[in-house]
Amino acid sequence: MRPDSAIDTAPRLFPSVPRWGRDLIVAVLVIVPAFAPVPFPELRPSGPLVYAFAVLPAAVLPWRRRWPRTVLAACVALYLAALASGTLAPGIALAVAIAAYAVANRLDRRAAAPVSIAAVVVVVVAGSIVIELTSGTDTRFLQIGLSVALAGALGDATRSRRAYVLAVLERARRAEQTREAEASRRVTEERLRIARDLHDAVAHQISVISLNAGVASSALETRPERAREALATIRTASREVLGEIGSMLTVLRTPDEGPARDQPGLARLSDIVESVRVAGWDVVVRDERGDDPIPFGPDIVAYRVVQEGLTNALKHGTARRAHVLLRRDGDDLEVVVTNPLDHSPPDPDRPPSGFGLIGLRERVDSVGGVLEAGPAPAGFRLAARLPLGPAASAARTPGGTP
Repeated sequence: MRPDSAIDTAPRLFPSVPRWGRDLIVAVLVIVPAFAPVPFPELRPSGPLVYAFAVLPAAVLPWRRRWPRTVLAACVALYLAALASGTLAPGIALAVAIAAYAVANRLDRRAAAPVSIAAVVVVVVAGSIVIELTSGTDTRFLQIGLSVALAGALGDATRSRRAYVLAVLERARRAEQTREAEASRRVTEERLRIARDLHDAVAHQISVISLNAGVASSALETRPERAREALATIRTASREVLGEIGSMLTVLRTPDEGPARDQPGLARLSDIVESVRVAGWDVVVRDERGDDPIPFGPDIVAYRVVQEGLTNALKHGTARRAHVLLRRDGDDLEVVVTNPLDHSPPDPDRPPSGFGLIGLRERVDSVGGVLEAGPAPAGFRLAARLPLGPAASAARTPGGTP
């Protein structure tokens, strides 16, 4: 990459003038003073060689963008040659200043500062030596040295401003990328949350409806009262699932600042257990949590673990039995749901039968817990260990969705 590739994006004094046009303007400013009729003999070239010294910088300066150090050295050398010939050529002095500006503008400060200082020192020292040898009192060489130093300072200021603008643009670009990534992450999290809520709202109740529909169909003629109970359960489950879906759609239509959908916790554990028992299942619940309150996040996740375990039992169980254990183990809450099986359970990582466990793992992970699901000696076992410490309490605020 060329050294000036990044510089071309910087603001210019004449943004509408092309590069060759700017080089032409610089050439005119360097050459014209050599041929202009001025009343001071020391400012006019004294011979053809000095005229060559005065014109050569115009041919060298266009390369200042690619080789700024070399161009500055060449301009200083031509200035010294003209000065040694007895001519204080203003065009060459202007070329030295332009070259010093290019050095400070196109190189970093560590590389440009020594070069610019050396150029100023050479111009001043050489001027003083020439004045001393000629026994003159002309101090204009000090003005030229000051002009070179000022040009270097202006070039450094331009480079610093350009670096600042580029840094601001880069930060803005990264901030925009961060906002886009954050928006994409939020969309993904919201999509997963909706999928989990939809599964939680529908899967269990549909399993209850399906099971009771089978009970009602088989008992319709022999045990009509049993069939009526099953149909009543179907009606209740249907009403609940429609209410859940309606509540979810209301939340989806609510602005972001609106209230979030209430999430069930272990206080409603008896409802989900009773919905399975009315279908003819024997559900044993061992609640060894104690009297200490459970933080909001783990409370919701524990309820969902029981719900998913009983839903899987309804779909895959064979003995119409299930066992639920809730036990506080130190700073953890252990939730275990087991049920007998006469065949291997489906692979939880393969759709479509594994979406419930995938969503449940996400919920458990959200509160820093661990979920285990797999075959056990008594059938199928779904176990979760949920931390109850301060981190778990702060994982989700009331009204949110773990």
